[in-house]
Amino acid sequence: MKLTRIWGVVVAAFIVSIVAGTAFAQEKVLKIGQLGVMSGPAASWGLVNKYCIQAAAEMINEEGGVEIDGEKYKIELVSIDDKMDPKLAVSGMERLVYQEKVKYIVGPNVDTTAASVVPVIEAGGAINIPYAFSKALYSPPHGNSILGMIASYQAGPVIYKYLKENKGVKSISFIARNDSDPLNQRDEGVEAAKKLGLNIISSTDTYEPGTTDFFPVMSKVVKGNPDLIVLSGVAPADAPLLIKAARELGYKGLLSTETAQDIKILNEVAGQYAEGFISVGGASTPEIQSDYMKKFVERYKKVAGEWNDEAGTKVYALQMILYTLQKAGKSALTDVEAFKKAIPEVKVRNPFLKDEKVLKYVGTAYFGQPRQIGVPMVVNEVRNGKFETLFIGSVED
Repeated sequence: MKLTRIWGVVVAAFIVSIVAGTAFAQEKVLKIGQLGVMSGPAASWGLVNKYCIQAAAEMINEEGGVEIDGEKYKIELVSIDDKMDPKLAVSGMERLVYQEKVKYIVGPNVDTTAASVVPVIEAGGAINIPYAFSKALYSPPHGNSILGMIASYQAGPVIYKYLKENKGVKSISFIARNDSDPLNQRDEGVEAAKKLGLNIISSTDTYEPGTTDFFPVMSKVVKGNPDLIVLSGVAPADAPLLIKAARELGYKGLLSTETAQDIKILNEVAGQYAEGFISVGGASTPEIQSDYMKKFVERYKKVAGEWNDEAGTKVYALQMILYTLQKAGKSALTDVEAFKKAIPEVKVRNPFLKDEKVLKYVGTAYFGQPRQIGVPMVVNEVRNGKFETLFIGSVED
């Protein structure tokens, strides 16, 4: 009798495992790739992408997944650190596209790595959302990359104009890391400043990657005493050191950048010297957040340990991939051409804003085709150790 009971328990457990295994086998999965810099001075750029996808995927999966053509898909993240190295970016993208069979990838984070993976995504039939500003990535004959944020050449003119009209800025200087990304952003900034009639004091001062003592190069810039110093394409770990050097050298004017920054790093390294520093922020501020966005903020904190302002922009990438897949239908899960055809048709209510605003793809005026997510342009100023909204704009075609 005892043996019969034991056998019955074993059989029951076996049946349960079979049923559970069948259910698991039937669960459909949508793989999303993330490739970006997650180590070194620019690590926060890629890590924010990773944490945004993790947090959003958790929220979506808890609701049963994303529905595409009447079927539910659980989201699975595959994440790779490219260390901001083009060779590692290529090998990472090859792994995502060919080994993991991922069709939709968020990243990379800079021009050099984003450009290096274009042949891989085009040959492998994939779509990526980089955070790099080179116009060539998003312009014909290319069409598989979608800009995930506001570009420096879009934000720069708006920031300079605002500071000219509201802060009395008449002269400007630029300083950049001696690397293609920052140098390109500097050149775009110089052209924008010229068009606004600003007096360019200097624009040739650069520093090498890995620099920790910025006093020698910053002393040259400060000597010109411009109203505004622009830190072109500055990495989050370098920005506070440059700011601190400028202030300790006696500079009293304004400092700004068109790249996203980390308030924790600014406070820890620059401290009070970061007061008044202006940068492009995440596309969500407490004043404009929807209830859904507030829930996402809390989930992000749980995943990452703390909030990063840049996440307000990078939360959009996964959501736009999903909206476009829903518009294109199930065929786009394996065929990105169907996804690309649906891009101009995607117009939905922005789930991250409390006001009724349309979320769509933009960028035609810059790239000749809609290859940019239409995120709000939020410009921040550091006040009392926090990012505060200076003004909000947008990119329109």
